[in-house]
Amino acid sequence: MQSIDVMIFSVFSTARSSMNKSGAHTVTEFVLLGFSGHWETRILLFSLFFIVYILTMVGNGAIMCAVRWDQRLHTPMYILLGNFAFLEFWYINSTVPSMLENFLSETKTISFAGCFLQFYFFSSLGTTEIYFLCIMAYDRYLAICHPLHYPAIMTLKHCCTLMSVCWVLGFLSYFLSTIQLSQLSFCGPNIIDHIICDIDPLMALSCAPAPVTEILFYILSSLILFIPILYILGSYILLLRAVLKVPSAAGRHKAFSTCGSHLAIVCLFFGSLMIMYVSPTTGNSGEVQKIISLFYLVVTPFLNPLIYSLRNKEMKTALRKVMGIASE
Repeated sequence: MQSIDVMIFSVFSTARSSMNKSGAHTVTEFVLLGFSGHWETRILLFSLFFIVYILTMVGNGAIMCAVRWDQRLHTPMYILLGNFAFLEFWYINSTVPSMLENFLSETKTISFAGCFLQFYFFSSLGTTEIYFLCIMAYDRYLAICHPLHYPAIMTLKHCCTLMSVCWVLGFLSYFLSTIQLSQLSFCGPNIIDHIICDIDPLMALSCAPAPVTEILFYILSSLILFIPILYILGSYILLLRAVLKVPSAAGRHKAFSTCGSHLAIVCLFFGSLMIMYVSPTTGNSGEVQKIISLFYLVVTPFLNPLIYSLRNKEMKTALRKVMGIASE
């Protein structure tokens, strides 16, 4: 991960240097306003988000350790869950540490390259999470709709291949687009009324209109968002049809319980993304948009270990063992 940081930082720095030579922009840093308020309010928010951040790290770390150490969890479903927790671990680290620093900072500045690095990793990890949710929906569909063929189709090798594809596609999806965005003309102002470096506030700060770049970004984002949503909805419709054919109520309840956790994460994550990036937000204040952003930036990674551990007996047993080992 560190080597990737260095490589992308050098790319952005090179792009920035070439632009400075041509006089394309003079902005060397941005100001992230974050949440407004007095010093006492910012200290309170810092304490709250710091506690949530630590709990998120511990919760997702515990899931990763449980899947790694418990042999009974070495199945495709739990391996996907462990990798999803690993993804959430890095996803929250792409934004929350800078948010915490912003609460205590008087200048609230972020470097030009640092801003675009944050946007790249935040968008890439978020895209990877979308792909992971699709694979997890596919896994549940196979397990419930084709239980006899499930062991032959969802082998560990096939599972690892799907996860690798998610990571590669996730980090390739916005690479060229982010480079293109960083090459726009930024000559001032440099104030971003948001908690992170995101596409809309960055595009708004561009001194020259870039309709092609904006259209390409929105086409790419729409494809990344809507195609997985349609796929997940389609898989759950087929899954629901299969579950309703189960004769016993106990069987139906067991089938629903295996995908309930995944569905809860899907609704929370995609719901907040749709509100933020699809529904009209021009009438909303900057503070409202910041609060909406918190749902997919902070709340989803925080609730992920709680939802999966509280609804799964095997996971709860494995987590107790992890906590027991950690306490010794």
